[in-house]
Amino acid sequence: MSRQISFNIFRFDPQDDQDKPKMERYQLTETDGMTVFIALNQLREQQDSSLQFDFVCRAGICGSCAMVINGLPTLACRTLTANYPDGEITLMPLPGFELIGDLSVNTGKFMRELAERLKLWLHPKSDDQDMHRLENPMAPEEAARIYELERCVECGVCVSACATKQMRETFVGAVGLMKIARFEMDSRDNRSADDFYHVIGNQDGVFGCMTLLGCQDNCPKDLPHMKQIAYLRRKMASTIL
Repeated sequence: MSRQISFNIFRFDPQDDQDKPKMERYQLTETDGMTVFIALNQLREQQDSSLQFDFVCRAGICGSCAMVINGLPTLACRTLTANYPDGEITLMPLPGFELIGDLSVNTGKFMRELAERLKLWLHPKSDDQDMHRLENPMAPEEAARIYELERCVECGVCVSACATKQMRETFVGAVGLMKIARFEMDSRDNRSADDFYHVIGNQDGVFGCMTLLGCQDNCPKDLPHMKQIAYLRRKMASTIL
């Protein structure tokens, strides 16, 4: 027999000067295999068309539907309502990002500013612009290491789960360090360990992490954040010895 589940959802429109933050309660009938994402769509279609939340792929690939579910940041499309035996589910927007409305936050603005700040693009060793030149082959082992870090979907969960980031806004967070590690490992990148040290060799970078594991424990893609942070610490420390 299907049960009734209850959702307590944060509601606030920052564009409306008259609006105030509040929690609103909704109820619906649970179906087999229902995720929080499916439930939110039903609520918007059947009960409240003004409800705001982000989504694209519905398959845990794009990272758009990240939110805080019963106190933990995660993806709504990968969270079954059956995980909550008492049928009580509280939804909040990810902290640490600009709020667009209700459960929708602007992770794109954060990621763009982070990319510009850390220069998260390949700085090639060769300035040869010949488009007909054959690319140099990459060793399979190196390609595999880089691919592992390219699995990041930029959902923002690691940022919201990071105590350091919540206390110090200028901390680059696990996603920034993960992407720096990706280019540091790439043999095609011209930057040295000293160059990366000037970007992340401080308390806002790799030495600011308190190692509380919030990023790794909550990452929906199970990325090895702490392994990469430890790797960067060794690299950065070697530049000052």
